[in-house]
Amino acid sequence: MKIKPKIYLVDDDESVRRALSRLMKSAGYTIETFNSAQSFLDSVPPDTQGILILDIRMPDIDGFQVQKKLSALHSNLQIIFITAHAQAGDRERAMEGGAEGFLQKPFDDKSLLDLISSITFEGR
Repeated sequence: MKIKPKIYLVDDDESVRRALSRLMKSAGYTIETFNSAQSFLDSVPPDTQGILILDIRMPDIDGFQVQKKLSALHSNLQIIFITAHAQAGDRERAMEGGAEGFLQKPFDDKSLLDLISSITFEGR
């Protein structure tokens, strides 16, 4: 049986955090949510293993800055970007930076759950 990774969610929108938290728990995942990138960076060590669902557009530190910081720290977290306001080149930038996925809000639950279940941690 495949062990389900812990999910970390960083989004400044409380309704998104609440909805995705319910979804992850109903699918059997453990989830920890953060309302800002800084609170996440202050709380989760870079050697943590799991999946980070990360909003791009947030006040102070955006998702791309978090991705860059985690990369510089050789983080084990696998990143899935979510955004309601994608700009040209965002998907390419996310994937070139090593993200596992990119979803435009609103997305359906199955798309996110399928993406999460496709991520493997072998060799990391």
